[in-house]
Amino acid sequence: MLFFAPDIPLPDEEFRLLRDLVYQHCGLYFHEENRYLLEKRLSKRVQQLQLKNFKDYYYLLRYSPQRENELTEVVNTLTTNETYFFREDFQLKTFVREILPEIRAQKEQEGERRLRIWSAGCSSGEEPYTLAMLLLDIPAFQGWQIEIIGTDISQRVLNLARKGVYGTSSFRTTDDDYLRRFFVEYEGKYKIVDRVKNLVTISHLNLFDTTKVSLLGKMDVVFCRNVIIYFDATGKKRVIDTFYQRLRPDGFLLLGHSESLMNITNQFSLRHFTHDMVYQRPPVGASLFPEGL
Repeated sequence: MLFFAPDIPLPDEEFRLLRDLVYQHCGLYFHEENRYLLEKRLSKRVQQLQLKNFKDYYYLLRYSPQRENELTEVVNTLTTNETYFFREDFQLKTFVREILPEIRAQKEQEGERRLRIWSAGCSSGEEPYTLAMLLLDIPAFQGWQIEIIGTDISQRVLNLARKGVYGTSSFRTTDDDYLRRFFVEYEGKYKIVDRVKNLVTISHLNLFDTTKVSLLGKMDVVFCRNVIIYFDATGKKRVIDTFYQRLRPDGFLLLGHSESLMNITNQFSLRHFTHDMVYQRPPVGASLFPEGL
């Protein structure tokens, strides 16, 4: 017969202290109605560390020499990383058929053949590898210097991304042709081939760490899908301003289908394409205007 240790209770004061500490660290905000998630998931860490209560755990996170390592564990425990290849196909069609030709035409006028894309919140890597596969299938970008940078705050999922080995759940919308051309069977799963991996760099990054974010340089496109939903209004504004600073003039920001910049910022214009609506940083000197309908 199995016995499970009960969850350690999370008192009001400790909830507020832990909630604020997590928020200051990475922007994740837990409202009162989500308190049970914080309690249930972190109580397992309290037990694993053989601490008596959440107050001891809070002091460990604040003052222990191991605080940075444990904050990494907190992020790994609290974040949900549900993704798969070729997610939100309608947006990818807009990216391939309309956004990329526009970027290519502009860069060729400038005599440049370099494309930089940031997948912010890349989870286990399906998104940046999807972008790499799509670009490999576009003859017009052959010979270009292509950089796709995938970042996430969770070391756990980044380790999966670096390995590039995936089970069947990652291929729920993947055409068999892509599976055949860009993957090889590996220990009962599928491993991404090197010519795809070579276009992608996987790095650990906290979007609230403005110093490290600034080291990324300027981007042509930023994908940040289903990430800002975890932030409060202040956190969203801070992260979106970061994307604005990292994007080149005329650069594109692609959010998740349920995400909007309404009431967050008017720094971006909203472009209406055939399959989707996408945010764009205006060119230098352009007047800013609120989001469209």
